[in-house]
Amino acid sequence: MVKPIIAPKQGIILISEPSLRDFYFRQSVVLLAEHNEEGSFGVIINKPIEVRLNEVLKDLPDFDAPVFLGGPVKTDSLFFIHTRKNVANSLRIMEGLYWGGDIQIIRKLMKSHKLSMNEIRFFIGYAGWNPSQLDREISERSWVLSHTTARDVIASQPEHLWSNYLKNMGKDYAIWANFPSDPTMN
Repeated sequence: MVKPIIAPKQGIILISEPSLRDFYFRQSVVLLAEHNEEGSFGVIINKPIEVRLNEVLKDLPDFDAPVFLGGPVKTDSLFFIHTRKNVANSLRIMEGLYWGGDIQIIRKLMKSHKLSMNEIRFFIGYAGWNPSQLDREISERSWVLSHTTARDVIASQPEHLWSNYLKNMGKDYAIWANFPSDPTMN
């Protein structure tokens, strides 16, 4: 049985192939927030870094959320995805998941303790592609595409996402799940 090909589009995840050795994208899962003729962008959702939100932004209410490495573009900026549809100026990525929005609303939700860490993720940088660049990388087999849900993106244990998605894609991909991050150490 041949699996249908999934086209890149908003809300699809990109799973790096084991041969992709790039520092940012090795064993990564990228959520596409946008994909059109002008290009593509998203965030790496499975790479938490050793920094907490209140270390990055000192003027936020106490909210000890983890911060993730979102990608190689604009690594001096903080981005976020969330599950709150009432945040003004958010971009809907998929059912129940949004990109960015009014940070003042986020601050108020944090301050009033009406926002949990299972509803929001913060990223340093993002992943971006010029027009047709992502399509070329997909044709070169750097990425496998899959569907996901807001719950999987936000509530998952990020360190296991890459291997879990591969295992769930069937036996053809499950063998990759045990691929070492550095094959020279095998």
